[in-house]
Order: sequence, then structure tokens, then C-alpha cells
Amino acid sequence: MLTSAQRQAKQPQPVSAVLAGPYGHPLHPILVTVPIGAWVASLVFDIASQAMDAPGFLTRGALWLIAIGVIGAPAAALVGFLDLCAVPTGTRAFRVGLAHMSLNLAVTLAYAGDFLWRRSAQPAHEAVPAGMLALSAVALALLGISGYLGGKLSYCYGVSVADEDTQAEGYVTGAGRHRPDGDA
Repeated sequence: MLTSAQRQAKQPQPVSAVLAGPYGHPLHPILVTVPIGAWVASLVFDIASQAMDAPGFLTRGALWLIAIGVIGAPAAALVGFLDLCAVPTGTRAFRVGLAHMSLNLAVTLAYAGDFLWRRSAQPAHEAVPAGMLALSAVALALLGISGYLGGKLSYCYGVSVADEDTQAEGYVTGAGRHRPDGDA
């Protein structure tokens, strides 16, 4: 039996239902792939630039991948914030959501600063300096922690996840009954 707080966290607010789908969450996991993918790839480029004789293309590539992540992060943040609005304040799920959001904001600001630093200080034909590489690595580690918290919100607390009746529809066999062994 769900509590009223659990039901509230599973149901989207009116705005989030329009922007983010029937349970408020389907767009968030899709949108986070843009900054995550771009920032992971930028770190790979940073590391690879250390081993190349002519690393300029990797250095420039990392710079623009960071920019893509910084540009994509606000869209993911918007629908994530709408999900958070459905979570009752004062709950453990809300506190985890605030930590998740705060870490993501810190990571985005770190990468925005990294982008500006690189644009102003780094010659485009040299390998990425150690300080810039370290900033990207630390920001990506924080993003991993934030991702863990985001998974906790969905998988442990069921935030913006379909209610149990809707989930049960996926386990109905062709004859219309549930199979307890999980086989289709």
C-alpha cells in the first residue's frame, strides 16, 4: 500500500506532465545522456592528448565537448527539477533529490569554468594541462556520485516511476493473467 507521499512522488505536477511525459521522468534520463556523454568523451580526449605528438585536434575536441555538455545540462536540469517538485518536502527522497540537484549544479558550474579557463589560457595545439585535466576528472567523479543519487531516487524511492498497477501491465501474459515466475 502506497502512502500519500509515495503517490505524490510518483505523479507529475501539471507542468511536468506536459513537458516530461506521463510520469514526469521519461525525458530526464534521455536528456542527461548529452552532458554525461560529452563530458566523459572530453575526459577521454584530455587523456589521449597526453599521448599524442600533435594533440591539437583532441584539445579542441575536448573543449567543444565540454561546451556541448554545459549547453545540454540545463534541459536535463529543467525536467529533473520538475520531478523534484512532485516529491514532498521533508522526506528522505526530497533530501536526496536536493543533493542530486546541488551536485549537478556544481558539476555544470565546474565544467563552465573549465570551458572558460581553456578558452582563455590554453594553446590549441598543445596537450591539455594537468590542472584542466584534473578539474574534468574531479567534476566527472562528482557527476558519478550524483548519478548514484539519481538512481536511488528512481530505483529505491520510485520518484516519477509508474505506479504499481501500471508496472504490473508489463507482466500480464497473453491470457491476461500474471505469471509469478516472471516468464512471459
